[in-house]
This record gives sequence, C-alpha cells and structure tokens, in this order.
Amino acid sequence: MSDAPKAAYGWNPEMSVSLLDKLKADLKQSMLNRDVVPRGAIRQIMAEFPKLTVPITLESGKKSTRLKTNEEITDDDIVGIIQGLAKSERMVLEAKNEESSDYLNILQLYLPKMASREEILAWIGDNIDFSEYKNKMQAMGSIMKHFGKQADGKMVNQILQEWE
Repeated sequence: MSDAPKAAYGWNPEMSVSLLDKLKADLKQSMLNRDVVPRGAIRQIMAEFPKLTVPITLESGKKSTRLKTNEEITDDDIVGIIQGLAKSERMVLEAKNEESSDYLNILQLYLPKMASREEILAWIGDNIDFSEYKNKMQAMGSIMKHFGKQADGKMVNQILQEWE
C-alpha cells in the first residue's frame, strides 16, 4: 500500500464529522481504492459495534440490553473499541517480538492524540489540591475524568506515585 491513500484515512476530534461517519466514508473509500489493510481494520472496528448496548427494562420487569442505534453511538464508544483492538494487537506483536503492523498503524489513525506526560503534570499542578484527598491516588478519578480516553491510566498512576 502506498503512503498517498493512507493520508486520507484517520480521524481527530477537531474534524467536523463524527467518528462513525468518518469510518463509514473511509470504508467506502478503501473499498473503491482496493486498500486491503484499511478496509480490514475498519471492518474489524465496525464488527465490534454489537458490543455497544443500552440497558433496558422489559415490561415484565426483567432487565436486558439492546444494541445502540447509529445515532446513540458516541465517538467515545468507538474510541474505546479502537483502544481495545490496538491493545490486543500490541499484545500479539509483543508475543511475536515485532514492533508494529499495518493494522495497528491504521487503528492509531482513528485514535485521538494522547495527552503527554508534560500535559498531565501541568494539569495536575494547576488543578489538583492533594490536601482534599486522603491519599494521592484518590485524585486519579478527577484526572481521568478531565482527560477521558486521551490519558493512559498507567501513566497517570505512575505520575501520582512519583508526585512529591
């Protein structure tokens, strides 16, 4: 696959289009261009959509779930799916002693830019008063709530453990 078509794929939160719409458009484009790797990666992402459900209560009072409609699927839902797929791909690559794969590179095109260690440290310094917490780790919830899926929980945990 050449680098020229790959640049057309991907998404970021600043785009005026939802992640779901961008995935659909990119799937169509990859099929027209006969780009096998992006087509397979996007199909894999979309194959995970049935995992997105909404809890409901049936007339009998029994609790159940139903699939989310396209209108109910949020960008965060899809980012969570892609992060899970990327994590499992990294584990497979680690087992094979490989650095990266085309599949992982395509997945990463659809993930928002992760917050850097410096950005997280700066935000903690400006916004977190550790005297409000019994211990530093209790601040984790506030930090993760602010950064959402753009912060790696392991990195935040490590930062908090090292915090003076």
